[in-house]
Amino acid sequence: MTYCVGMMFDRGLVLMSDTRTNSGVDNISTFRKMFHWSVPGERIIAIMTAGNLATTQSVVSQLEERTKAPSERHNSLLEAATMFQIATLVGDLLRETIQSRDSDAGQEGAGKFTASILVAGQINGMEPRLFLVYPEGNFIEASVDTPFFQIGETKYGRPIILRAYDRTMTFEDAVKLLMVSFDSTLKANLSVGLPLDMLVVERDQFEPLHSRRITEADAYFRAISSGWGNALKAAFHSLPDYSFEV
Repeated sequence: MTYCVGMMFDRGLVLMSDTRTNSGVDNISTFRKMFHWSVPGERIIAIMTAGNLATTQSVVSQLEERTKAPSERHNSLLEAATMFQIATLVGDLLRETIQSRDSDAGQEGAGKFTASILVAGQINGMEPRLFLVYPEGNFIEASVDTPFFQIGETKYGRPIILRAYDRTMTFEDAVKLLMVSFDSTLKANLSVGLPLDMLVVERDQFEPLHSRRITEADAYFRAISSGWGNALKAAFHSLPDYSFEV
């Protein structure tokens, strides 16, 4: 399992993912799930992946190859005219990869190679955009009503974001919010784990404003984890006591 979040703000985009993959409790590994490509002054594209590792690595490898392909092929992430076209390209690759692997595995393997992907970024002259791509290759786009997407183990960190998200918040507060969301998920589910990858993309800049890997030794994340736990205990004890008196 994994946990990835992409959030849209007035100032741009903030993305975060964990790096844990597991196949049973005794086979836990670390693999990057966030990738980005940029052309300074022209575009920045980022994806985050969740699901079957072989499937997602195959999709990422094909995307990497397309960024290095000769220009006459006209199929690179760096040549698509819009973010919608990029989301379509990623969706087609994901669907084809899943169908190919399910076909190779036969009837018994059907459904084992599923995955989902978040696609985010901006192309010069257009708005920043965020998409959630489903295993079938279709996708939906973030909006004012739905300004963030999660994939993977979403249920533990979602209530935190729902209560505190504000489209006008600063990048610093957005990072803090995501760290609290991830800390809550880490505490509740062993299939999500450190290190975390973070990417901050400012509107109209077309290269990362901030990129960071957060490890167990990260002083800020440890302070957030400890402070959030203490704040929850304090909030709990400040609530009115229940009474058994009628």
